[in-house]
Amino acid sequence: MKLITRDTDYAIRALCYSAGCPDRKVCAGEIVAELKIPRPFLRKILQLLSKKGIIRSYKGKGGGFKLAVSPAELLLADVIEIFQGPLKMNECLFKKRVCRDVGSCVLKSKIDSIERRVISELKTITISSLM
Repeated sequence: MKLITRDTDYAIRALCYSAGCPDRKVCAGEIVAELKIPRPFLRKILQLLSKKGIIRSYKGKGGGFKLAVSPAELLLADVIEIFQGPLKMNECLFKKRVCRDVGSCVLKSKIDSIERRVISELKTITISSLM
């Protein structure tokens, strides 16, 4: 199980870098050089973050990217959901389709409890707290 995918990791790193430059726009080339993120991945990530309203994109000379959301309000859980979908850790471990014992499975009940705690913790982590 992988809690944070590569795209999510790159997005978090790029957001932290942008948050560290609050008074200016940062260009993709700068992020690539500083964070060693491959340009094709970064371009895709920045496009999606822009589409979701997390960053603003400025074109032309002097263009770049700037956070559209305060880093203190931008939750790690939100970034994970953008790149990985709903925060869901628990799927039946034993069968490819939904188990008929899903309502009474003791293991599922315990994993659901762990999942709720993990999601709760992820919702307390902000981009500013990661800087």
